[in-house]
Amino acid sequence: MARPGSGRRSAPSASGARRRLARFAALACLVVSALLALGCGLLRGTVNASPSLRWWLFSNFGAGRLCPEMLKRSASLKLATEGNTIGRFFPDGCVTTVNQATQTITLDFTGTGYAWTPVAGRVGFRAGAAIDYRMDFYMAEDAVYVWAVPARVLRGPEFQMTAIEYSLANFAAQGPAGYLLNTFGAQLMNSQLATGFTVIHGDDGDEFALGRLSPPQRPKSPFVRGADRYVFANEITEIKSGQVDFLGPFEVVDDDQALFLRLRVTGPAVDAFVVPRSSGDVWRKGLELGTPLGPPPSPPVSTWVVPSGPERQDVLRLPPGQYYVVIENGSRLGTVNPPWTPLGVIGGNIATVAYLAELGEVD
Repeated sequence: MARPGSGRRSAPSASGARRRLARFAALACLVVSALLALGCGLLRGTVNASPSLRWWLFSNFGAGRLCPEMLKRSASLKLATEGNTIGRFFPDGCVTTVNQATQTITLDFTGTGYAWTPVAGRVGFRAGAAIDYRMDFYMAEDAVYVWAVPARVLRGPEFQMTAIEYSLANFAAQGPAGYLLNTFGAQLMNSQLATGFTVIHGDDGDEFALGRLSPPQRPKSPFVRGADRYVFANEITEIKSGQVDFLGPFEVVDDDQALFLRLRVTGPAVDAFVVPRSSGDVWRKGLELGTPLGPPPSPPVSTWVVPSGPERQDVLRLPPGQYYVVIENGSRLGTVNPPWTPLGVIGGNIATVAYLAELGEVD
């Protein structure tokens, strides 16, 4: 131990270290409570009134969750903000960097996906970008609104086609049509990134919207959410003739949980398949690389037909894990055999599927 008056501090005792650790743990618990305990008006008011406190909270406790959450789900691709889904992007790489000097978060991500075009059919692609976002949030009474506003683009967005379904378009892609398709892809990615986004986090799940939504605004959705359930997705997707769409992945965490699915189809009846994410990823990536549509690598966990017209509700009791719900508008995989039409290759015979996917407990 140092002598008094020597100018040196004594070494910290074990009990002192434990007390400091306990105080730090208490502070961390307070911060987490401030973010998640939405019923505390005093904390809400303090946090909402202080931009510097919000940045400190997000940079220390929120930024680290961006990539894990991004890699767990897919992103819907739309030509218009409130349009129907025409493709999906599946992130497979993600890095975040906290920039204290500028108070921004750099999100550097890559992934693969597919989209449908009238001339080329299903187009597979690889894409990526690195973007500085100014992050902020607001604690409302029933949810936390998290905003990401682009500050600057550091890389991309990069878009590279990996496959084109129709052979004639594939040949043409070597020339001017290839430029047009790549331009279409870049515009599609830009439309998703340039406007920023809002994530609304509540006890009943997360909602995502392009642009900025302020409390009490919510994204437009086709279904009223169920009570006491976590919402994965609530949207409308357009599935062209002879195509499939991979909804999800959706994660079942515990044995006493189930996937609650509501589907409403306009147009031809469709087949639905539930596949584990492991085999679903192999199946999906093959399609993105140009493999002809065929059965999944392993048998589906469940299959059924969703007729056109009234809403259908299903409760899927699945072992813990991640799953895709794959919807087919065609006759290659399931039992539905829609009538052939020459308009199918240019976008006719579309199945418009409104769906709500939720996680809930079962008896």
